[in-house]
Amino acid sequence: MAERSFASEVHKLTLGDGQEFRGEGILAITKALLQSGVGYVGGYQGAPISHLMDVLSDAQELLARLGVQFSASASEAAAAASLAASIMYPIRGAVAFKATVGTNVASDALANLASSGVTGGALIIVGEDYGEGSSIMQERSHAFAMKSQIWLLDPRPNLPSIVKAVEDGFELSEASNTPVMLEVRIRACHLHGSFIAKDNKPPAFTLRQALENPRRDVNRIVLPPASYLQERDKIARRLPAAIEFIKSRRLNEVFDGEEKTIGIIAQGGMYNGVVRALMRLGLADLWGTTRVPIYVMNVTYPLIDDEIAGFCAGKRAVLVVEEGQPDFIEQAIGSILRKRDINTALSGKDVLPMAGEYTAEVMLAGLRAFLAKAAPDLLTDRARAPNRPNVADDPRVRALERVVPPRGPGFCTGCPERPIFAAMKLVEKELGPHHVAADIGCHLFSILPPFNIGTTTMGYGLGPASAAAFNVPAGKKSISIIGDGGFWHNGLASSIGNAVYNKHDGVIVVIDNFYASATGGQDLLSSRADNRTRSTGHPITKAVEGIGVHWVRQIDRTYDVARMRDTLKEALSNSEPGPKVIVAASECMLNRQRREKPLFDKAVQGGERRVRPRFGVDEDVCTGDHACIRLSGCPSLSVKRTDDPLKDDPVAAIDDTCVGCGNCGEVADAAVLCPSFYQADIVYNPRPLERLRSRLRNAIIGFLQRRRARRHPLTTQAAPA
Repeated sequence: MAERSFASEVHKLTLGDGQEFRGEGILAITKALLQSGVGYVGGYQGAPISHLMDVLSDAQELLARLGVQFSASASEAAAAASLAASIMYPIRGAVAFKATVGTNVASDALANLASSGVTGGALIIVGEDYGEGSSIMQERSHAFAMKSQIWLLDPRPNLPSIVKAVEDGFELSEASNTPVMLEVRIRACHLHGSFIAKDNKPPAFTLRQALENPRRDVNRIVLPPASYLQERDKIARRLPAAIEFIKSRRLNEVFDGEEKTIGIIAQGGMYNGVVRALMRLGLADLWGTTRVPIYVMNVTYPLIDDEIAGFCAGKRAVLVVEEGQPDFIEQAIGSILRKRDINTALSGKDVLPMAGEYTAEVMLAGLRAFLAKAAPDLLTDRARAPNRPNVADDPRVRALERVVPPRGPGFCTGCPERPIFAAMKLVEKELGPHHVAADIGCHLFSILPPFNIGTTTMGYGLGPASAAAFNVPAGKKSISIIGDGGFWHNGLASSIGNAVYNKHDGVIVVIDNFYASATGGQDLLSSRADNRTRSTGHPITKAVEGIGVHWVRQIDRTYDVARMRDTLKEALSNSEPGPKVIVAASECMLNRQRREKPLFDKAVQGGERRVRPRFGVDEDVCTGDHACIRLSGCPSLSVKRTDDPLKDDPVAAIDDTCVGCGNCGEVADAAVLCPSFYQADIVYNPRPLERLRSRLRNAIIGFLQRRRARRHPLTTQAAPA
């Protein structure tokens, strides 16, 4: 169950020639694929293009009508390997995944694909994100494109340019027999706009035709001596063919300006930011008309030497706007100019940061610094002024920082993974700390307070593999974490199989929340839900037993903190050789709420009786110890002041965001903390007998309260209103 459904928007993909398409970037990419006659599409979900996979999944009926095969791939490597269909056959194929982690996972398949070359167009759509919110290492796909000689497109972030890049990408791939990578940043994925649609085209050559008429060419298989010939072919034929196509089709753009002595060379994805910065400096208008010439590289690899040299010739200075590091493009342009004896001064990373996202403020500061050095006469007094004050420097914000503590990312309210780590903290208190190998996924939040669990994270599904070196005799065992998404991605073989083969005497906790939650809540092999287009319901326990694990425990309710704690202690004290696997299963609360809330609300509106549990803290009983918070960290569990003169510390409190998972009470019980937690059931559409009981209770309680008020008037007056 993906976090977002596009079922109501899929109809836009059926628009025909001349009709206006309005929508989001990821929808436009899907429409461009269909307009281009794609024959098959695959990929692995993950921000910023996870919703592209969701769009394709929701559009499966339309894809089937057009004869387009769609695969929700098990990993990025599986997706990239599927592009092998374009090696021998003139079929257009596309895959999509997050970069650079996805590119790293798929590197073997992509390298072989680039070496073999393709007959049909092969497009690799990668989503990159350098922002502070990005959850991955800050690397670029550009290095991989250069290493394997895969042409890299980076279109201007508007829908017509993105759609054109998809269409151009297929044609460039076929013209040069080389796979093409299309890079889209998170803003491009989710911007809204419009373009004039074309008719969808079924694939000119189908997968069925390929199966019924198989082809074989040993020279296209990566095996010596063919592999040496393929490498020579890249340089002797494919690269010149690509350069000629890019030049003849004018894939790169020049936006001329009246200032001839300076210029800007920018990646296509940076264009909007550059123009916006120029506009704020009074050197461009709202429609993109600029006084400073801009050479926009919608293709960032290969570079077109003639175009770059022609743009720079006669200019005193040029700024290269290249997001990310190292400065591949700036270095290459410097080499081009030096070899052609062009003396244009080159700026780039001297005025713009080497690493990080080029936000509006970063771009403005960099352009101002470049102009101050290269063309100070273009800067007005207003433009020379420093950037407007940072919000973080506002005195009111500074005051807030002193009273509001910073809060890092954490588990959602009611997350079933939180009690797993609460149990681990209880075990740690009893048995001492252990080496804990973390993994990619929501569970990685356990490295932060209040749990502070986890030592390393090495890749999706590689948590147990990263503890492999600790397979030595010792008084303690290592503990490894892996999620169900990472387990099916590559963890079954790389982590569990590796541990079995090497007889690793460690504990592996597989967190099964029924979905690939970290990538948006998509179904996977072990999902409990029925999926009409995919095979689900395959238990993780059977998979690990099938690969040779003998000690396996299944916990079907992770909120049972006491059982979770005891099972961990059993695994850590067990002397049986080989890995000990605990499958801790409970449904992701976000997906559960998405699934249950509409049904609950509909039932209540229909007059059906429904009960919603809520939890609270009796402030008269709570001592203000806050151990419950230290072992939970739930966002709905907070503190509040009490008027009790005998209590110096604020008491615990549960706010209205509580989803009734019961974790706080379970933790309090398992940790033997205090009895202050209580459960209250909110009954919607109660039955007549329940209404009668409620009136009787209220009457009795009211009577007792009034009697107490008569007997203790001073206490009543002192009580809070």
